[in-house]
Amino acid sequence: MTESHTASSAFAEYSLEMVCQACYNVKNKKAVRKQLATIIHGGNCMKPMNKQIMEKLIDTAMHRIPAELVIRNCKVVDVYTGTIWKDCIAVTEGLIAGFGEDYCGMEEIDAEGRYAAPGLIDAHIHIESSFISPEEFGRMVVPCGTTTVIADPHEIVNVYGLEGLRYMISAASRTELSVRYMIPSCVPATPLEDSGAVVNAMDMRWPMDSRYTLGLGEFMNFPGVLAKDEEVINKLLVARELGKMIDGHAPGVSGAELNAYIATGVKTDHECATPEAMTERLQRGMYVELREGSACHDLKNLIPAVTPYNYRRCLLCSDDRQTKTILEEGHIDGHLRILVQAGIDPVMAVCMATLNTAECYGLEERGALAPGKRADIVLFDDLKEFRAHTVFIEGRKVAENGRYLLPVQKAPISSVSGSMHVRPFSADRLKMKLKSDHVRAIGIIRDGVATRAETVSVRRDEEGDFIFDPKQPVVKIAVVERHHNTGRIGLGLLKGYGIQRGAVALSVAHDSHNIICVGVSNEEMYAAIQALIEQEGGFVLVENGETIASLPLPIAGLMSDLSGEEVAERLKHLHEEAYRRLGISGDVEPLMTLCFMSLIVIPELKISTRGLFDVMKFDFVPPEQI
Repeated sequence: MTESHTASSAFAEYSLEMVCQACYNVKNKKAVRKQLATIIHGGNCMKPMNKQIMEKLIDTAMHRIPAELVIRNCKVVDVYTGTIWKDCIAVTEGLIAGFGEDYCGMEEIDAEGRYAAPGLIDAHIHIESSFISPEEFGRMVVPCGTTTVIADPHEIVNVYGLEGLRYMISAASRTELSVRYMIPSCVPATPLEDSGAVVNAMDMRWPMDSRYTLGLGEFMNFPGVLAKDEEVINKLLVARELGKMIDGHAPGVSGAELNAYIATGVKTDHECATPEAMTERLQRGMYVELREGSACHDLKNLIPAVTPYNYRRCLLCSDDRQTKTILEEGHIDGHLRILVQAGIDPVMAVCMATLNTAECYGLEERGALAPGKRADIVLFDDLKEFRAHTVFIEGRKVAENGRYLLPVQKAPISSVSGSMHVRPFSADRLKMKLKSDHVRAIGIIRDGVATRAETVSVRRDEEGDFIFDPKQPVVKIAVVERHHNTGRIGLGLLKGYGIQRGAVALSVAHDSHNIICVGVSNEEMYAAIQALIEQEGGFVLVENGETIASLPLPIAGLMSDLSGEEVAERLKHLHEEAYRRLGISGDVEPLMTLCFMSLIVIPELKISTRGLFDVMKFDFVPPEQI
C-alpha cells in the first residue's frame, strides 16, 4: 500500500504537530496554519464578518456611502414570502446591503426586468462523476445559475484516501463556484470491497472538525448501522460530537429499519424512487433530495408527493451528472424546468433549489436574497425556462449569456495520477468454471442504479466457461482490482446490456472504482482491460482486439484534465460507437450503467472483485443458481 493510499495517522489525532510532520513535513506551525487555511478555505467560503465590513455594510444600507454594485430594474424572487416584487439590489463587500430604488452604486447594472433569484444550490453531488476536474466543473455549471454545491468526494477518496480530499479542496479553491465538502463516510462503502484506501472514524475527525466542511457524507452502509457495527457507530458519533450534518443513503429501507437509521442522526436521503418512500422519510423528519442525474431520473416520479405543506423539506440534487448532460440539459436549472412543467409554482421550485438546501446544511449566509446575505444572484429571463442571463457570486459578475467570464487555472494532479496498479494476468483468468447451466445474472433496470437478481439458462464449454450467444441478452462481466496489485478478479453475468461485439472497459466503478469490463469473449475483454491500464484509466471500447474509442481519465482514473467540452465530445463519440459498432441496446446508457454494477450497497445483485454479491442477503453468492 503506497503512502498516498493510506489515511495518515495525523488525521487520527489531528494535533497540529502531527499534521505538520505527517502531511506537510514542516515545523513552522504558523506557516502550516496559514497553508491549511488557504487550502481548506480556498475562496469557497464567505470571508468572515469583521468590524470594518460590518460598518461598511451599515453605511451602505443607510445611504452614507455608495454601494459597490447596484442591480436595477429587477423582479426579486422572494423565497421567504413566496412573492415576486420589483426593486433594486445594493451590494457591498460581497453582501446584499439592501433593497431600494434610491441606492446608487460605483457600478450599476440594468437587469431590464429580469427575475433576480438566489444562486442555485445542488444539495448532493459527486463532482468526479462529471469526469472533469472541480475547476472545469465550476466553469460549466456556474453559467447555469449554480453558485454552490454540496459535494461528497468519496469517489476519489476511495482511490487515494485523504490525499484525494486534499486535491479536491485545492482544485475547488480555483473556481468561483462555492464547493462545500462533506467528509466521505464509507471508504470503502463496506468492508467487503477492495478500495484504494480505508478511512476510519479517527481518520475523519480532523478534517470534519474544520468549520469549512459541513459534515459526514452519505452513509451507504445502512446494514452496518442496523447491525450496530462498531466502526460505523464510531463514525456517526464523531459527526454528532462535532455537531455536524449526516447525509443518508438508504434505498429500500422502510419501517423499523428506517426508524433505526434516522434515529442515529441521519438527516437526508437522495435514494427515494417512489412517492411512498419519499413521504415515509418526510414523515420521520428527514429532508428528501429529489435527484435528477445522468443515470438516475427520480425527480418526475417524486413530484406528485410534493405539497404546499412539505415542499420546505424537499431539496434538489444531481448526485452524478456527466458533462454531456450538463451541456445538453443544464444543471439545477434543468430541475427547475421539470418542476415548473409539472405544475409546481415557480417560486416554490426556486425555494427547493436555494433556501431549503441552505437551511438544511446550515449555510445561513446564503439561499435567499436579503440584507446581510451573500450576494449570490442569478438573473433569469423568465421563470419557465430558467435560462441564466447573468450570474453573480459574492457580488462579482462571473457568468453572462451562458459563458464563464473568468480564467481557469487548474491545480497540479501529480498527487492523484498513476492510479492503475494491476497485477499482470492472462485472458485465461477471465474464464468462468460454471457447474450448472442455470446461473444468476445481474438484471439491468433502466434509468436507475438498482438491479434485479435474475436466473438465466446459458451455454458452457467443456471447461464450464460461459459461451456468449448473440441471440440471448446475457454477457460476461468482470471486475479487476486496480489499487494494490492483489490480482483479484470477480466474474459474473449481466442481462439486458445488449452488447453484440467487442468489449467495454472502464475504471469508474462505484464506489471502490476498480476496473469493470463487459465483452463477448475473454479475448476482447482482455484487450479492453489492457488498453485501459495503458491509458491510466477512463473508458475504452474494443472491437476485434483494437481500440475504437477511448477517454483517458488521468486524475485517479476518474477525471479528465481536458475541458468540459472536449470531454463531452469524447463521451458522445464513445456513446455513438457503443451503439453503432458494438451493438449495445439503444435504451441503455452504455457507460453510466456499467459504473453502478459494482455498487454493492444498492439492491439487488451486484459484482465486486470478490464475486457476485446479493445485497438483500448482504453476502456473496456463487454464480450457479441451485
